[in-house]
Amino acid sequence: MKHCLHPYGTGILLVSMALGSCANRGIGPQGGPKDTIPPVIVKSNPANGTLDYQEKEIEVVFNEYITINNPSENVLISPPQQKQPEIKAIGKKVKVEFKEPLRDSTTYTIDFGDAIQDNNEKNPYKDYTFSFTTAGPIDSLEIYGQLINAEDLNPLSGIIVGIHDNPHDSVLSTKPFVRIGKTNEEGEFYIRNIHPGTYRLFALNDVSKDYMYQPGEGLAWMEETISPRIDVKIEKDTIWRTDTVAADSSLIPDSVITAAYYYFEPSNLLLRYFKEDKQRQYFQRCQREMQHVFILRFGAPQKTMPIIRALRLESDSLGLDSTWVDFTQHSLVQASKNKDTIGYWLIDSAAIKMDSIRMEMTYEWTDSAYNIVMKTDTILAVYRAPKVSEKAKALQDKMRREAKLELKTNASTRFHIYDTLKITSPTPIARCEKDSMRLLEHVDTVWKAIPFELVEKDSIKMQYRIMAQLKPEGEYKLQLDSGAVVDIYGTSSDKMESAIRVRSKEDYATLTIKVVDCPEHAYLQLVDEKDKVVRTLPASMQGTRFAYLEAQTLYMRLFIDENGDGKWTTGDWGKKRQPENVYYSRKKLNLRANWEFEETLEWNTLPLLEQKPKAIRVDGNKAK
Repeated sequence: MKHCLHPYGTGILLVSMALGSCANRGIGPQGGPKDTIPPVIVKSNPANGTLDYQEKEIEVVFNEYITINNPSENVLISPPQQKQPEIKAIGKKVKVEFKEPLRDSTTYTIDFGDAIQDNNEKNPYKDYTFSFTTAGPIDSLEIYGQLINAEDLNPLSGIIVGIHDNPHDSVLSTKPFVRIGKTNEEGEFYIRNIHPGTYRLFALNDVSKDYMYQPGEGLAWMEETISPRIDVKIEKDTIWRTDTVAADSSLIPDSVITAAYYYFEPSNLLLRYFKEDKQRQYFQRCQREMQHVFILRFGAPQKTMPIIRALRLESDSLGLDSTWVDFTQHSLVQASKNKDTIGYWLIDSAAIKMDSIRMEMTYEWTDSAYNIVMKTDTILAVYRAPKVSEKAKALQDKMRREAKLELKTNASTRFHIYDTLKITSPTPIARCEKDSMRLLEHVDTVWKAIPFELVEKDSIKMQYRIMAQLKPEGEYKLQLDSGAVVDIYGTSSDKMESAIRVRSKEDYATLTIKVVDCPEHAYLQLVDEKDKVVRTLPASMQGTRFAYLEAQTLYMRLFIDENGDGKWTTGDWGKKRQPENVYYSRKKLNLRANWEFEETLEWNTLPLLEQKPKAIRVDGNKAK
C-alpha cells in the first residue's frame, strides 16, 4: 500500500500482482486465443525518473516487437521542442533522439499515451510517461482540466494546452509554452511535472506547430493565474469485523485508521475554446461557365465590394480590337450576404460575345499579420465554349431562341402559415407584369381573385415576393400568363399554375419559455436533435413565446449578448475579449402539434460541464 498523487483525489493505491498461467496447447493445430496482452517494458536507458541526465538519447526496450502509432501527433514532449525529436521503433526498442540542446535544471516528460503498440495485434501500452531531469529533482506538480467549445459546449480533442511563467500577454505570440498537455476525446487535459510557481494557462490549436499563437489559430485562455500545489487531507476510516457472538453475524467496529489523501490542485480548470472571427481574405478564382455571367470567389467575407475600375474586351475568334470600357455599364452585380461570392451578369451583347474579359480589380486582402489592406490585381474571365459540330451548334442556337424562362416558386400543398409566397428566376428579371398574374382563393366552390402586391427582394430582381393575406387552411392558386416575366436577355416565362394549401394552426405547437433570474441582453435559442438552431428570440422572465413550431424534439439554450448585436459573438485575443457565454438546459422538449407548452430555463444552477444534454453532446470533436 502506498500514497498515490492523483487529481481526482484517489488517495490510496492498492497494488496487486497476478501470476500468468501457461497456455493450453490442446490437440492438433489451433489458432489459439487472440493476443490481447500489451507489450511489457524490459529495461530503459536511462531508467525512468533518472536525475542529472544530459544525453540526447532515450531507449526503452520491450519484450516483443513494437510499433509507434503516428509519433508526431500522439507523443507529447514537455517542455515542447522547436526541433522535433526523432521518435522511432526499432525491433523491440523505442528510441527518442533530441535534436536541440537540453535545458539546464529542467524536468523532461515524454508522454507516449497509447502510441506504443505490439507489432501484430496493435495492443497498446497505455498511458506511458517517461521522465528525467538534466539537474536537480524531478518536478512533480500537475494540473487537470477540460476544454470545451465556447459556442456549443462540446468537448474538443487534440488541442495543445500549455502554461507560461511570464504573465504578459505578448508571451503567447513570442515564446513557446513552458510545459504542455493535449486534450483527449472528452476534452480532458493534464499538464505534468510542473515546477512550483505562478502560471498563465492557454489552449491553442497549434496549426503552425511552433507552440506559439499565430493569427487565425483557435485558442482559449484563463483570466486568472494559477499556482499548482498538492493538498493533503487527513481522513479517518473505521475497520469493521464480524461479531462472532451475535446470532446474526452482524458487523461491529474493530479499529480506526487514519489515512492521508493527496490531491493535485487546481483540478477543476475549464477553458472555453473559440475561433476568432478573422479569416485570411484573398481572391480565389474567377469562374465563367456561361457566356453571360462570371463569378468572383474570395477566401473570406469582404466588408466592402471590390472595385473594378476598367474592363478590357478581347476576342481572338471575332478578330475585334481590344477596347477599354466602363465596366459598370456592362453588368448587373449579385453579391452573396457576406460578399465572398459575387456574380456579374453581362448586359452588353458585345461583352457577352467576348472570349475573355480582362479586369483591373481592387479588393480586400489580408497580409501575414491579418491586417486588411487593399490590393489591385489584373484578372481574366475566360469562357471556353465546348467544341461541337456546326449542325449541333445550329440546334443549340435554335433551342436557345425557343427556350422559356424557368421560374420557381415555393408554393406547395403544405404551405407554412408564417411563410411568404415567392417566385424566383435563374437570371435577372427585366420585367414582371402584375396584370399577367393572378392569385385565386377557393371560396365554397368558386375561385375568386384576391389582391396582392409584388415586392422586389433584391436589386437585380431575381426574386419577387407576392404579398397577400393567406388564411390558415386556405386553398389558393397562383397563375402566370405566358410572358408574364421577362429576363434581361429577352427570355420570357411560359404559362404557369401552382397550387397552394396553407397549413392549419393545429399543425403547430406553441412554446413559452420563462428564464429564471434572466440576465440582461440574453437570447433564447431552440436547437434540434443535431444541435442546429431552429429559432432565436430575446429572453424574458415574463416568458418568450415561440409560435408555429413543428412537432419535433427540441432543446433549449441561452447566450448573453454582451455587445448587443443580436447574435452570438466569438472571442478576440487582440482585444482580450472572451466569447459570449452560452448555457444549455438538460430538458428534452417533445413538442406535439396543437399543443401549447410552458417551460422554465434555469441557466445557472448546474456547472457548465453538466449542462449540455448527452443526446446532443458530441465528444471527440476536432477543432476547426
